[in-house]
Amino acid sequence: MEKVNMDSLVTVLAEIENLGFTSQFEVNGKSLVSLKTDKHYLPDQIQIAHFYRFEGESNPEDSSIMYAIETCDEEKGTLVDGYGTASDPATADFIRKVSNIHK
Repeated sequence: MEKVNMDSLVTVLAEIENLGFTSQFEVNGKSLVSLKTDKHYLPDQIQIAHFYRFEGESNPEDSSIMYAIETCDEEKGTLVDGYGTASDPATADFIRKVSNIHK
């Protein structure tokens, strides 16, 4: 397999999609929602298979984190959030409640 530079969000998203993580998720209230299937998941119904953190080239405060998520019913997708002060409070709170996190 060809080595890929994994330093940009767009590059990592493309590679993760090649691994089957094709859904997109967002946090809505206390649940994670699939934008593909409209299914809702609680923190104990998902696992974070991978996560990647990125910093903006021109502004270190322009940071983001991307989570590759697998659900209890085998849906695979991604969730992108700001990092640090740029994070969404509801998303950060949801992720803190996930106990099954891998790298």
